[in-house]
Amino acid sequence: MKKIISTVILATIVMANLVTNTAHAAVQTIEAEVNGMVCAFCAQGIDKKLRELPQIETVYVNLKHKIVAVELKDGQILPESTVKDVVKNAGYDVVSIQTVNQTVQQIKESLGKD
Repeated sequence: MKKIISTVILATIVMANLVTNTAHAAVQTIEAEVNGMVCAFCAQGIDKKLRELPQIETVYVNLKHKIVAVELKDGQILPESTVKDVVKNAGYDVVSIQTVNQTVQQIKESLGKD
């Protein structure tokens, strides 16, 4: 009986880890380096425009590091070019853009304090 319980507990732990790792791997964030942002009003304008896209869950704009990151909702697809166009149409230059498997929170933590 103890062996069965141990096996069930072990299987539960393994399954929980698989679900957690799969959830984190599925996170897609588009991160861009943006030139031309010089004030909080700039950041607010970019944030507002990006939040209009229905695929986006979270927007993060960091003036100090010139980073804009948008985390997509589960199961959503958004071409990098769409984010680039929104930022460019708001009046800013996109220096680089990439899709990463990190959350916006992880990006914030990697940059340190704003």
